[in-house]
Amino acid sequence: MQKLVVRGYALSLDGFSSAPEQSLKNPFGVGGLTIMDWAFQTRTFRTMFGQEGGSTGLDDRFLAKAMDNIGANILGRNMFGPVRGPWTDDEWKGWWGSNPPYHTPVFVVTHHARESLPMEGGTTFHFVTDGIESALQQAFAAAQGKDVRLGGGSTLVRQYLRAGLVDELHLVITAKLLGAGERLFDGIDNIARDYECVELIASEAVTHVRLVKKSPA
Repeated sequence: MQKLVVRGYALSLDGFSSAPEQSLKNPFGVGGLTIMDWAFQTRTFRTMFGQEGGSTGLDDRFLAKAMDNIGANILGRNMFGPVRGPWTDDEWKGWWGSNPPYHTPVFVVTHHARESLPMEGGTTFHFVTDGIESALQQAFAAAQGKDVRLGGGSTLVRQYLRAGLVDELHLVITAKLLGAGERLFDGIDNIARDYECVELIASEAVTHVRLVKKSPA
């Protein structure tokens, strides 16, 4: 059975997934990119962006597993880029350059329509304007039996959590303190009721937590 999964989702020690003032220069907000330091050091991350070297320990293994059996991705508008409101510049094609790291169909949830955007390496961005359930249905169909990865940001993940549609979350708790920004679980009251922790393991840099949706009683 296909699943909707959150994988490699980094949080600061005080619970923030991004810092304030997101912009083209600061996609995670001012100072927010520090919660991704653990990933930048891994061989998997470096390979994704054509670099050599990198660590091959626990963090690298978790990051490599984040791509296992993924046939499509879902993103929020902010994860695609800093542009707000109607699309006024079709030249913007995402943060990642001509060859994004997804290599699957990607469904971007937005209020503003835009033509699908094919990129190098098998990634095509599709812009979905009729809600999260429609995005998930389209992603499941495109994934052809594989799982769908929900990439965020936190506003979108919260919507899927409230709707009971997320099957598994892999969270990466860092030692960074951001002090302000966007918290993943703000306003979510069903985590303890609907999920259980099935794995908790720490590397030298971060703690990996896996939450899985409980089976119906």
